[in-house]
Amino acid sequence: MIVVAGESLIDLVPDGAPGPLAPLLPRPGGGPYNTAVALGRIGADVAFCSRVSTDAFGEVLVERLRTAGVATGLVQRGPEPTALAVASVGPDGSARYGFYVEGTADRLFALPERLPDGVRAVAFGTCSLTLEPGASAYEALLRRSSRTGVLTLLDPNVRPGLIPDADAYRERFAGWLPYVSLLKLSEEDAAWLGGSPEEWLAAGPAAVVLTRGAAGLTVFTPGYEVSAPAVRVRVVDTIGAGDTVNAALLHGLADRPVSGLSATDWRELLAYAARAAAVTCSRAGAEPPYARELREPREPAER
Repeated sequence: MIVVAGESLIDLVPDGAPGPLAPLLPRPGGGPYNTAVALGRIGADVAFCSRVSTDAFGEVLVERLRTAGVATGLVQRGPEPTALAVASVGPDGSARYGFYVEGTADRLFALPERLPDGVRAVAFGTCSLTLEPGASAYEALLRRSSRTGVLTLLDPNVRPGLIPDADAYRERFAGWLPYVSLLKLSEEDAAWLGGSPEEWLAAGPAAVVLTRGAAGLTVFTPGYEVSAPAVRVRVVDTIGAGDTVNAALLHGLADRPVSGLSATDWRELLAYAARAAAVTCSRAGAEPPYARELREPREPAER
């Protein structure tokens, strides 16, 4: 089983019309939540570990998990409201967010006593590692999971607007790396955090996957560097694309240790992740693919 730990929320996504007052459509979202849904859709044995509101939005979020085949036994519930993220989409499909998170359910996540038997990987990231008091509980789960020997994936998915002290966050990020098996981040994350793949590898992860938009994906390991091209697709928006990459990587790894993959293995895994992300980019909001949509590779993106 794969456990995805982190927040869920509601993305308010523009309904196609231009301008700041465009109608907004509510869509289930949140980086870890999207990763869990993507894993369920592509056929993984996956559970979501979070705190979700009992309000109407929270009911929709939990139902969507169940529909995707995601186990909800680790989901804590509470009467606090669901967090909201207001998305603005640029001409290239890239998304920026404004967040409404004060007093929301996901911030009150408590460290579970234990995870189910048979967990092989736990994934973390995004707002859940930023917003206290829940952030400290997720961090404790990361450290505990790493000490038990399971694979841990970290996608910082940095949201600068939620980080009051950038230097303190960067220091905390460095403190997570010894407990991370696989670090996945975007070029934008990397630029904001500072450092380099070589420095991050030296701190603990067995591999670093860097997503580079239309330029594809690159993995850095202590022994080699491998890239895969992006996949040609008409981009509607990029919401959830990185979360889909997380899911594809976790599912594609199966029971293999990160350090045990060859360059050929990584090339195949990155190509699979690129196909999955392309499907997500081809439709509005975080709508990751189903397994049947990933059976046939698409054409590489034009450079």
